[in-house]
Amino acid sequence: MKKTKIISITGPTASGKTALAIGLAKRIGAQIVSCDSMQIYKYLEIGTAKPTAEERAEVKHHLIDFVDPRDNYSCASYVDDAKATIATLGSNGIIPLFCGGTGLYIDSLVSGTDFSDAGSDDAYREELSAFAEKNGNAALFDLLKKIDPESAAKTHENNVKRVIRALEIHHVTGKTKSYWDSVSRTSESPYDELRFVIDFKDRNVLYSRIDSRVDAMFDKGLFEEVKSLSASGILVRGTTAAQAIGYKEIIDVIDGLTSLDEANALVKKNTRNYAKRQLTWFRRGQGGVTVFADESINYEYIVNICENYLIS
Repeated sequence: MKKTKIISITGPTASGKTALAIGLAKRIGAQIVSCDSMQIYKYLEIGTAKPTAEERAEVKHHLIDFVDPRDNYSCASYVDDAKATIATLGSNGIIPLFCGGTGLYIDSLVSGTDFSDAGSDDAYREELSAFAEKNGNAALFDLLKKIDPESAAKTHENNVKRVIRALEIHHVTGKTKSYWDSVSRTSESPYDELRFVIDFKDRNVLYSRIDSRVDAMFDKGLFEEVKSLSASGILVRGTTAAQAIGYKEIIDVIDGLTSLDEANALVKKNTRNYAKRQLTWFRRGQGGVTVFADESINYEYIVNICENYLIS
């Protein structure tokens, strides 16, 4: 069976993925499919560095700005939505160009990960959440260690969301998360991916970009955005959306737990740490063509690679 061709641009935050994706999409007639786990949320504009309205007018974007921040949205949901988007674009002869820094999303799509048998139980999840609030994260984590020590070894006890999900999988299916992880890539991927990975030879250049971006977010009104969303009940502490870098720190300011200057410094620190993890993920991941952002990006070189890939 002939595989569907897709192109992706990945890399750390503040590396210039959006600009490269828009430029490339215009050159090869593609549309952009976001693979960013926070840009999926409605209303979270400044802190997630979403493409601007002007940028979205230049090239059509998909899987962005469509999930309510109060709702749960999983990697499995993303894979389903991405597959449907690829099919729709393909039926219209349009090239899907993925762009984003959530490696788990794009890798799960490309690798053919099958989440179909790991169901959910909202009531059980709420029960576990209440258990953690009453007894503490360590007590919840002990439950996972007894049921699935392999998953526990890969999960921090304070990552309550992941601990609860692992327990929920066992509760619903009777099998551990580690079991499902071991069988989740049994089917061959239907996609042939050309990946561009943005990297940096000098990591300090990336850190400088991150600091400048964070300052720009604060100048654009990040505090006011979070305050408004929090006051309206759209952004609720404890949800995945409220854990986004830039939002969780401002919520602490609103709650009087820290100052705005301290939040600014913490957002920079947390973003730098996140960028380190992204670099590690993509360097050991699916491979691809590395593009160094601290050098001049050769658009003609990238376009030529894409054109040769699409006609091969």
